[in-house]
Amino acid sequence: MNLSNYSESKPHFKKRVVWYVVNATVFRLFAGHFFRRFRNGLLRLFGAEIDKDALVYSSCTIFAPWNLHLGRACIGPDTKLYNKDTIVIGNDSVVSQGSYLCTASHEIGSTMLPLVTRPIVLGDYVWVAADAFIGMGVTVGEGAVVGARANVFKDVPPQSVAYAAVGHCAGL
Repeated sequence: MNLSNYSESKPHFKKRVVWYVVNATVFRLFAGHFFRRFRNGLLRLFGAEIDKDALVYSSCTIFAPWNLHLGRACIGPDTKLYNKDTIVIGNDSVVSQGSYLCTASHEIGSTMLPLVTRPIVLGDYVWVAADAFIGMGVTVGEGAVVGARANVFKDVPPQSVAYAAVGHCAGL
């Protein structure tokens, strides 16, 4: 595979570098519930749309705040939001510790493996339990639960539970 001609658009490169430093330092230093409004302010400063009562733990890693739309929700400790595309999280939803939301992948049908992105949407009253993975393009319906350590690559209907992903292999 020759990737010498591979290129990827980086429209917010300078802003990304500054945010990376802020997220790795200042954002993490102001830990605890008392500083949540300060952290929310930093996220807004970098373009996030975030409810005044949202709680984002200081150990959360967010790739691009400008692609985050967060209702009155909680993003738990040690979570990762890899949001090259938009992540929308509704009201009264929780993303528990260690969970990973990923809006990007690569087109495996092409030898150049170009980047592909699709948004993730979590409705109201959603619970993403510990260490879950939610892939690009997934919508989790209102009141649904994504169980601990689940891997979700397809939409989760409202008022349902996604759990225990079984490893499946598919031919190319």
